[in-house]
Amino acid sequence: MKRFVLVLALGLLACLRAPSAQAQGVDEFGAYGSARRAESPQIGLVEARFGVYNPRVDKSVPGAPYRDTFGDSNRYIVGLEGDWQVLRIPHLGSLGPGLGWGYTRASGLARLTASPDKLSSEETSLTIMPIYLVAVLRADVLPREFGIPIVPYAKFGLGTALWWSADGGETAYAGDVKGSGFSYGPQYAIGGMFLLDILDRQTARDADVSLGINHSYLFGEWYGSELDAFSSNKRLNAGAHTWAVGLAIEF
Repeated sequence: MKRFVLVLALGLLACLRAPSAQAQGVDEFGAYGSARRAESPQIGLVEARFGVYNPRVDKSVPGAPYRDTFGDSNRYIVGLEGDWQVLRIPHLGSLGPGLGWGYTRASGLARLTASPDKLSSEETSLTIMPIYLVAVLRADVLPREFGIPIVPYAKFGLGTALWWSADGGETAYAGDVKGSGFSYGPQYAIGGMFLLDILDRQTARDADVSLGINHSYLFGEWYGSELDAFSSNKRLNAGAHTWAVGLAIEF
């Protein structure tokens, strides 16, 4: 019995000491088996984004042509963003430029010119492709120094949107005016990211060693894009006040 108790005690002690005394070795990715492996250099972040996008077209033109044509239902947007984390601010986070792209399309039945209250059999559509350049501040001090898996962030910069409309698959015209163009203006956002590494720390460390992925996140963001040429009445307002969610990876 004494020997059994002694072996059990030594086994428990070995388990408690295991994280700091793991076997170490070297493979094609470098050293492994250490619980205190150094993190690889971090230079940027990419986002895959999805959200609602209802452009504020009716804010820039008389009446409500967008609502009358496409209705009140939500339209959705998919997009990508890449950030370059140029500056590391001690005890705060990273600061650098971010470049984003999105795509959304609304469609419905066109109205007859002679009888606007009646619908034709042809489809009419409006496609919008937002592109923006912003400064991004990510405050990752919470997970780095306090173990809290939340990263708040803010963005501010300029955006533009290429847009074009079509009737029956062909470019739409209003008289001699072609139904396409671009809009521009300020863009801003606030959001928060949840650090996924805490769900499986070993897999996160392995991804860093083998793929150079520092961290992965789920994020939610509210943003506004005032794409009306700084309140000009000569440009279609292709911006929106809306939200986006997605997956972000730092590398």
